[in-house]
Amino acid sequence: MISAVVLAAGAATRFGRTKQLEPLGGVPLVQHVVDAAAGGGVDEVVVVLGHDAEAIRAALRLPPSGRSVLNPRFAQGQSTSVAAGLGACDPSSEAAVVLMADQPGISPRHVRALVDAFADTGAEIVRLAFRDGPGPALLARSVWPEVAALTGDTGARALFDAWWERIRWVRLDEDAPPDIDRPQDVPGARTPERPGPW
Repeated sequence: MISAVVLAAGAATRFGRTKQLEPLGGVPLVQHVVDAAAGGGVDEVVVVLGHDAEAIRAALRLPPSGRSVLNPRFAQGQSTSVAAGLGACDPSSEAAVVLMADQPGISPRHVRALVDAFADTGAEIVRLAFRDGPGPALLARSVWPEVAALTGDTGARALFDAWWERIRWVRLDEDAPPDIDRPQDVPGARTPERPGPW
C-alpha cells in the first residue's frame, strides 16, 4: 500500500486568509492537490488539517480512500503536520508521497512518477527534480521515525540535505508548478488534470 499525505494545516499568514479554501478553477485550492494524489496511483489519501480545520473539512471532496486528520500542534511548524500525516497512514503502508496544499499545479502524473519509481527501485526517498529545482517526495516507511522526530518548520528538508546521496531523483524536463503564497499568485497557477469527481 502507498499513501499520500497532503499538508493543509498552515495558517497562511502571508496570504491573509485561509489559502486552502481560495477558489481556483471553481474548487478550493487544496482540492486540486487531493485530486492529484487520488489520481496518481496511491491507495489512500490523508489530509492534515489545523488552521480553520472545520471549514476546510467541510469544503473537501475526499475520494473513497481519503480521510482527514487534525494536527493540534500545527502552529509549531510544518514538521508536526508531516508527523501527524505519517502517523495517520494505514499500518500496512510501505511509503507516503508528501504534498503541499498550496501547489495546485502538481498533477496525477507527477504523483504517479514517484509511485512508479518507488515500485521500480525500492529507494528510501524518491523525489521529483524539475528543471528549476526539487519537487515533492515519496518517503519509505523506513525513514518515517526520523522524519517524525524533526521539529520546527523544516518539513523533511533537513533530512534531504543530510541524505542527499540516498535520494532517487525522478528528473522531469519541465519547470516546477508555482507555489501559491499571496493572493496575486492565484491567477497564474497551473490547473492540473482532474480525475474527479468522487
